[in-house]
Amino acid sequence: MSFEREILKRDFLRTAGLADARRDAMQGDASTRAYERLFRADGASLILMDQSPSVETQPCPPGATDREREALGYNACARLAAGRVDAFVACAGYLRACGLSAPGVIASDPRAGFAVLEDLGDDLYARLIERGADETPLYEAATDVLVAMHEQTPPDILTAEGASWPLLTYDVLALRTATDIFVEWLPKYSRALDFSSGAIADWQDLWAPIHRWAAEEARVFCHRDYHAENLIWLPDRAGTLRVGLLDFQDAVRAHPAWDLSMLLHDARRAVSPEREAAVLARYLMRRPDIDEGQFMADFHALGAANIVRIIGIFARLVARDGKPRYRAFMPRLWRYLDRCLIDPAPPGLRDWMSRHVPPEARA
Repeated sequence: MSFEREILKRDFLRTAGLADARRDAMQGDASTRAYERLFRADGASLILMDQSPSVETQPCPPGATDREREALGYNACARLAAGRVDAFVACAGYLRACGLSAPGVIASDPRAGFAVLEDLGDDLYARLIERGADETPLYEAATDVLVAMHEQTPPDILTAEGASWPLLTYDVLALRTATDIFVEWLPKYSRALDFSSGAIADWQDLWAPIHRWAAEEARVFCHRDYHAENLIWLPDRAGTLRVGLLDFQDAVRAHPAWDLSMLLHDARRAVSPEREAAVLARYLMRRPDIDEGQFMADFHALGAANIVRIIGIFARLVARDGKPRYRAFMPRLWRYLDRCLIDPAPPGLRDWMSRHVPPEARA
């Protein structure tokens, strides 16, 4: 961290009345954000979010054309928020207004890239399950949160605490960017692969109709990173408030299958076929208006899209960013993909994988 950034941080904390708080650095993730836990003199704790606006490419401006987004870079194409604090603050306010446990915002300076947040604690789903907690009530509550999200019609602009952020649609370009990262980066990860121009053209043709209907069916608030590392168990609260939500600043308007895929195709921990079936059954039971057969086809198709996206991202983290620990997640992702490919949707993907990605490349 630069000296100049530290000065800005201290000024922000002073303005927020936290100049004397003890600061403990927290473990980072794959993002460009940093977090610290703040301890006030009375022993209460808060979370400091630090996201410099200058370290990411620009997010997608509302109304930008595909060509303009491509010129701006990956974040604009994928409709990612570039870590912007105002996106987090606006999304948090929307989720709290829906009766969900997003962190309260104590203070924020989006232009500088800082926020002080309510501390929801350390009981991440992933850590609790590692310590032997029964995962059934955790996943049932997480499913109920998605039902609550998906029963709402979100506005085009989210506003809270003086911040506003557009809830953009996970559109065709964003979806194409998501699936194309697989063919771009997997050959740089695995020496066994070299996709021909014909193979890439077939790949894009295979996904094109799925991208179109997924964009047309984009109707719900999509957290976009909804998995066991971003959910905190809050057993002293009631109902859906028992699930603390983190890392939702990249939210978009999308098909409801996306967040279910993130929950059930969790790269960092194995979710069993039985748990997947139980979550989907609970979700569909609580949303009886949904056509079950069509939804399951959508879940398998968009689940496959999500999984190949994550494989591509992890391949990039290994090959470009020198983070070999992401190799350990690849076999699990391939197993999830095999589960999706049992269903006939998306047509042709299983054959494409058989022809172009040999077993030795799936590791």
